[in-house]
Amino acid sequence: MTQDYVCLLGTKGGPAVRPGSSLPTSNLLCLDGQTIVVDCALGVTKGLIDQGMQLRDLSLIFISHLHSEHYLELGPLLHTSWTSGLKTQVNVYGPAGLDAYWDGFLASMKADIDLRIEDEGRPDLRDLVTFHTIDAGHVMGQGDIAVSAIRTAHPPLVDCFAFSFKTARNHIVFSGDTAPIQALEDFARGADLLIHEAMLEAALPALLERVGNGSDRLMTHWLRSHSFAHDAARTAAKAGAKRLALSHLIPSDDPTFGPKDWQEACAGHYDGELIVGRDGLRIDL
Repeated sequence: MTQDYVCLLGTKGGPAVRPGSSLPTSNLLCLDGQTIVVDCALGVTKGLIDQGMQLRDLSLIFISHLHSEHYLELGPLLHTSWTSGLKTQVNVYGPAGLDAYWDGFLASMKADIDLRIEDEGRPDLRDLVTFHTIDAGHVMGQGDIAVSAIRTAHPPLVDCFAFSFKTARNHIVFSGDTAPIQALEDFARGADLLIHEAMLEAALPALLERVGNGSDRLMTHWLRSHSFAHDAARTAAKAGAKRLALSHLIPSDDPTFGPKDWQEACAGHYDGELIVGRDGLRIDL
């Protein structure tokens, strides 16, 4: 039996990339022999290759919401997988509007796609990818894997989802981007692993000074649309999650703060195993 695991391919919150920073959000979930990609930020393709995945085997992708650091590299991942030998169907599950992104990507790459079909004998990429618009509730089932979703609190977006992947042996929940909500506590009840976004409260003023746009609107967005590390810890505790992994870290690239600060922010709020995410971290299930 193959080992089930999650790999946090990219753990940075926000779309910007700077020298020395980690990469934005993407994940690889290996469950019951099925490889599942959850979010496709910049760097997801190399991240999958670094984990030893053959891109031609890509088959199942979930996108939590339409912020660029969650789907920017979806098109390039699909195209690169195709040029790497992909010949079989890929199913992509995500919010309404994701298919419009794909249509735009295909239009931008039409000359290349048409040329490779004619010159290299490849199957038509446009026939290999199917998009499924999701809603809260049951999303899909495949073999022993059941996938469900809930809407999270991430204004101004409405179609923003947390995902639950459940088998007879494992229950893994990805929070998506969200402010603290009781619905996530119920959704992640008894999870073996909750992967939750997190902000470090003490680090936000310096981050705003470094990357802000000259107003307080970015801070307002953070405070109404995301969760502090201690919020993630409380959610995990109330859900009875066995392990908590912090990801989508805000900030992830301030050398003033490190894993100890994240651990201290969660201290007293959660007694289970706490994992502070970093790019490429593999968590065995």
